[in-house]
Amino acid sequence: MSLRIAMVAACPFPARRGTPLRIERLSEALTALGHDVEVITYPVGEASSTPLFPIHRAGGKLQIGTIAPGPNVAKLLRYDPMLARKIGQLMSSKPFDVIHAHHIEGLLTAWWGRGRARVPLVYDAHTMLGSELPSYRDGLIGRLMGSAGRWLDSRLPPLADHVVTVTSDIRDRLLESGQLTPDRITVAMNGVELGHFHRAVGQMPLAPDRIIYTGTLAAYQGFDLLLRAFAKAHAIRPTMRLVVVASSTFDRYEDLARELGIRDAIVIEEDVFAGLPDRLAEAAMAVMPRTVCDGIPQKLLNYMAAGKAIVASAGSAKVIKDGVNGLVVPNGDVDAFAAALLRLSDETRLRQELGQAAFRYVDRECAWSRTAQICQEVYVGLTGGRHVVRQVCVADSPA
Repeated sequence: MSLRIAMVAACPFPARRGTPLRIERLSEALTALGHDVEVITYPVGEASSTPLFPIHRAGGKLQIGTIAPGPNVAKLLRYDPMLARKIGQLMSSKPFDVIHAHHIEGLLTAWWGRGRARVPLVYDAHTMLGSELPSYRDGLIGRLMGSAGRWLDSRLPPLADHVVTVTSDIRDRLLESGQLTPDRITVAMNGVELGHFHRAVGQMPLAPDRIIYTGTLAAYQGFDLLLRAFAKAHAIRPTMRLVVVASSTFDRYEDLARELGIRDAIVIEEDVFAGLPDRLAEAAMAVMPRTVCDGIPQKLLNYMAAGKAIVASAGSAKVIKDGVNGLVVPNGDVDAFAAALLRLSDETRLRQELGQAAFRYVDRECAWSRTAQICQEVYVGLTGGRHVVRQVCVADSPA
């Protein structure tokens, strides 16, 4: 059965970070299963692309750029209302079987835009606002945002007919709220581009004490913890190097790095996805310092797909089992993180064993086709095996 799916992306699209990447890869995998997927998104994207599916942009043509994660006045007052209107227009002019909305902004714009249309709404929960929002502000404001987030976590997901979560942690916390029953929540974890990272698997690193971190340097990533741990390890092993393959500026950490005396031991490189396998191949180990993460960090799966030994804080370790396919340290424990870095730099065999086990896990569990098949089962359950009569219409030009 071929379904017509409206995929709502309340974010820059395409973009090389968790939410837009999940939307893009899931849409591709659903298209490969024979479904008609159309993405409805902001007018902003990090690059032009020629996808396998139509893209409808609120406000018209693609604007090359990005929008930082987290609360944003421009999103709330400009892009989200535009997106809701665009969804409403498409709902009235095109037949869809299912709306699949990502993140809370996607859920709200889809719920509002759907109006009276009796189209099943799926909410894709990548995180919990109760833990995400406080990471953007310190002190009293952060605590107030956390309280507001927890209230929203209990009230907003039930607006959807079904909730898909990226981890069992999110599923369990939604069930604890008492507003959803188990039959309305399904776990569909992220996949990873195994073929893209395959050339990094089993490669000899440039040095046994070369460490890599990839992705954004937003405050919630715990990068300051990593710098302090690296400084302690570097004091014992001065040859140690930290390679930061960043999708955001290092400026906010320049002063701390110099204060810790490690700036000369840090290599900053641009986060270019095409070259990421080579950067990972050169490193002996990869790191995940983030201490609070309800979802599954895409960088973690990338590290595993490249066969890297990983040091991760407990809050973001997720599919990592300590001593089995990586090393897990207590949240916020700088000394333990530093000790894990030194241990991996000393023990070649351990690095190899952990990297091989990490690769075997994602090779077995993390295909985007599997994620799409789980979502397909949700759609079929919501539609009762029915699908709309197809109409020939002109889609927006892919952007």
